[in-house]
Amino acid sequence: MVIAQPPIVDDAEWRRQVATLAAQESAVAAELDRLAAARKRMPMVRVDRDYLFEGPSGEVSLLDLFEGRCQLILYRFFFEEGVDGWPDAGCVGCSSWADGVAQLGLLHARDITFAMASPAPQPTIRAYAERMGWTDKPWYTIRTEAFTDDFGATEWFAINVFLRVGDDIYRTYFLQDGAMVSSIGSVTSLAALTPYGGQIEGEDVPEGWPQAPMAHWMRRHDEFGGLTPPSRLT
Repeated sequence: MVIAQPPIVDDAEWRRQVATLAAQESAVAAELDRLAAARKRMPMVRVDRDYLFEGPSGEVSLLDLFEGRCQLILYRFFFEEGVDGWPDAGCVGCSSWADGVAQLGLLHARDITFAMASPAPQPTIRAYAERMGWTDKPWYTIRTEAFTDDFGATEWFAINVFLRVGDDIYRTYFLQDGAMVSSIGSVTSLAALTPYGGQIEGEDVPEGWPQAPMAHWMRRHDEFGGLTPPSRLT
């Protein structure tokens, strides 16, 4: 089998095509900015039902999953009977996506908690998490069966985003589209799903939204300790 390769051109033609592609990329980036701005203007709905989960230390509530932060991205991971690989492995698509999730400390600095939830029991979850190197990612067992149906994950994965106001919880966003999900995993793309977004000055946000200068966020991930997120300063 002969492996195809890109065509060979001279330097002038290559630079012309780079410029053409850069213009296309700028247009796509502008559209993504508009999409992120629209997410920040989404309404929210109160979560009135109590949902229970189980973590390494026992039973916890949906409120506990926030870990004291104000925003929660919860990924419903398919790991249960009927999934290919059960009980030794979770859904291959969910696993591939989880491998690309950003360093969590960079999300925590923005007052965002990322967690995963599945019906699998904790010992099974912990064994697979250790195999995959995900011991830093909170991963809970779903104890309230209705959670999967109530939050749109009866057939596929689901990303749900929540905002905590005191002890009240609101659902702010839902994503289950493969084309979009495949590009999400970086700090910027995950933060863009939340109501407060990246919290960077210059973002298109409603009045009163927390923001900080870009220089505030330009740190190594082990230098965010003790940083107060802008969402707690307003």
